[in-house]
This record gives sequence, C-alpha cells and structure tokens, in this order.
Amino acid sequence: MTDGTPTDLTAPSAPPGRGPAVRPVPRPLGEIRAWPRSFAGRLTAPLPGVRAFARLVREGSAAVRPGSDGLRDLPRLPFAPGPLPPADPDTVAVTWAGHASWIVRVGGLTVLTDPVWSRRILGTPPRVTPVGVRWEDLPPVDAVVISHNHYDHLDASTLRRLPRATPLFVPAGLGRWFRRRRFTTVTELDWWESAELRGVRFDFVPAHHWSKRTLTDTCRSLWGGWVLGDHRRRVYFAGDTGYGHWFRRIADRHPGIDLALMPIGAYAPRWWLGDVHTDPEEAVRAFQDLGARVMAPMHWATFVLSSEPVMEPLTRLHAAWGAAGLPRDRLWDLAVGESRVLE
Repeated sequence: MTDGTPTDLTAPSAPPGRGPAVRPVPRPLGEIRAWPRSFAGRLTAPLPGVRAFARLVREGSAAVRPGSDGLRDLPRLPFAPGPLPPADPDTVAVTWAGHASWIVRVGGLTVLTDPVWSRRILGTPPRVTPVGVRWEDLPPVDAVVISHNHYDHLDASTLRRLPRATPLFVPAGLGRWFRRRRFTTVTELDWWESAELRGVRFDFVPAHHWSKRTLTDTCRSLWGGWVLGDHRRRVYFAGDTGYGHWFRRIADRHPGIDLALMPIGAYAPRWWLGDVHTDPEEAVRAFQDLGARVMAPMHWATFVLSSEPVMEPLTRLHAAWGAAGLPRDRLWDLAVGESRVLE
C-alpha cells in the first residue's frame, strides 16, 4: 500500500491480441510518499537460510570466485571504448559502460542506468575491465534510474558526481537514501507505476530479486526493472533478476519493446544464485517472453562476483541464441565501451 492507495499487483493484463493494458497515469516528479516497512511479501523465492550460508562457508572461495582456469581469459574480456554516437530526439542509442551501467539516449534525454564508475565496490575485487566511458566524456545527464540498492547497482561514490538537481527514478522505499544526500528531484515508484520527464516515460516493472544494503534493511526497499521511452521507441532495462513469470506480464503491459538490456552473468553456483540472477539460457528465454526485438547482454565482464569462468557467459549466450533459432543481428553483444544505435 502506498499513500493509502493499494497497488494491484495481480490486475489482469490485456488478453493476447487485444492491445496493451491501460497504462497508469504518471506520478508527479519528486513526490514524497509513505511506504510499508518491508517489501518481503514481493519476494518470488525465499532468501537463503542457515543451511545455504553454512554451505557457502564450507565451499569457501570456490563458491564465489572462479579458479585459476576460470580467470585465465581475463585478457579476452571485450573492451572497446569509443565516442558516443550522435543522438537526437528521434534516435535510440545505447552505450555499455560496464556491468549494469548504460548510457541510454532516448527521446532526446541522456539517461544513466545503475551508474557505477568506481574502480571497486564494497565487498568485491576491483573491476576487471575499466569503465567504458570516462565520466568527463558524458553528455549532460538528464536522468538516472536505479534498479535496487545492492552496492554493485547503487554506488554512492558515483552518484556524488551528479548535480543534486538531477532527476532520479528509484524503487519504492529508496527515496530517503537519496534525499539524505541532498538530491532534490527523487521519484519513487511501485511496480507498474510510471513517471514522465520531458515526454519520456519511466515505467517501473517487477523483477525476481531482493534488496539489502546494511545488516538491518533487508527488503526495506523495492527492486525491479525499467521500461524507458516515448510513443515511438522503448528500452527495457532488467536491472538484476532471476527468471520467472514477470517477463510475460511485462510483455503484456508493455508490448513492442525495441531493446532489452538483459543480465547474463554472476549466476554460479546455481544453488546460491539461481533465484536472483538469470544464467545465459534463462536470459534468452526471458528475452523471448518479453517479445522484444533486440537484446543486449550486461552484468558480466566487469566485476568477478561469482564462480563461473569469466568468458563463459558470452559463450553460453551465443550457444543458447543459436539453439533458439534467433537471428544473429538481433543480439547486440557489445564490448564494454561500445555503442549501438537502434535503426
């Protein structure tokens, strides 16, 4: 419940072939709202319990980092920084800065997703590839979207570089974190809600994940993905997510997604990460569920967060894409720093 008004998470989508469900009226920018104390009821899988943590301790580094063979391909990780392409209000252009950080240019806006320009984040080794775009080479940032509050997606050091008037679009319950840091235009949204900035809509959609930043704030804020765009083009940014039923629901409510930015890494071991991070095969299934036109993979080749070999996400993605019979030109497997323009 938000502002005393229940959010219907199970409202029926439009039947196939009958057009999209009614899109919500955009919420006011910068609106200060009341939220429940916990969003644990939105979890689609239980969080790891004592047994899982005990197993993690027993397996030690083998459960969280590749062995020497898995790290051998670090020099092969794709890194090809280049200038940002020209973009006008009729252009959709994306540049992968690394991990889940994108420069999305849509409807005349420059939008950053989960910006992490730091060399390292709390609790992880340093980046294994540099940031794909230098901060000083960015055009003026019109807006930022945040998927959830984990440190590899919400980086305080990077956000401090932004003007405090930058419009921020964040999950429900996370606005206070930004307002404490003196950001003045923070819009918190619940699942299936939207806001609008200069003709571009920002729709917050569900994900199979969770939130936690300190020892005492588990699931105190929401998590999700974003659909960005105007009446012509739409980009889906998945954030962090496992595989599940939400992708078909997103497709029902947001048909005709042009580009899906999908996570393919940080998935092993599956007993630990399977509920919250898609592996490459699941990312392809999710892309198909979404009915999107083009997919660009992310959430790999930047930080070593899990135990799969560092090049395996891309290798498995190519195999899954071919097995699904999808056209190769609909897969934008960009190098860190590379850009692509949606024709």
